[in-house]
Amino acid sequence: MCIEQTVFIVDDDPIIRNVLEAIFSPENIDVKLYPSAEKFLLEYDASNAGCILLDIMLPGMNGVELHEVIAALGNKVPVIFLTGTAEVSIAVERLKAGAMDFITKPFDRESVLGTVKRALEIDLQAQKDRLKNQDVTARFNSLTPREREVMGEVVRGLANKSIARNLGISSRTVEVHRKNLMHKMQARSPADLVVMWVDLTRE
Repeated sequence: MCIEQTVFIVDDDPIIRNVLEAIFSPENIDVKLYPSAEKFLLEYDASNAGCILLDIMLPGMNGVELHEVIAALGNKVPVIFLTGTAEVSIAVERLKAGAMDFITKPFDRESVLGTVKRALEIDLQAQKDRLKNQDVTARFNSLTPREREVMGEVVRGLANKSIARNLGISSRTVEVHRKNLMHKMQARSPADLVVMWVDLTRE
């Protein structure tokens, strides 16, 4: 599974953008640079993988406003704020609003790199989980209505005879549906089905 991640840097200071790019490039971390929130939104896609480095004090739409906009659009990647010491309290408020972390200026290479790598690890796992959930949902959608009913009974731990009685069908029919849904869901055991059911109901 290959998931391409990008660090999206939104800062109006070209020196900051260049310094950050110089930090990430030797690490083979892809970056995209934006001088404003407005420019960033022109290319923004909530499904993009990676993380966002976002300056709080942007001209025009500021970092806080951009954070609120992308959150409303369903942003799923970690957001790290770039802030001066005077804006630390604002950054802390952003953490409460869903940001992952903040970095104060002036920053050093190691702290930036460490924070971003942690963000990329978090995002990578989240992307994998989403792909897995999408796969499970696709399998579930391939089930017939009756197979879904049987699955709902199986995850409750019921035996075939009890399922047959609850659904008003024969035990043999339950066996057939059970075998088919186990195959379609790629489940090796009822315990696998329970895990998938929990994921489906959470979604």
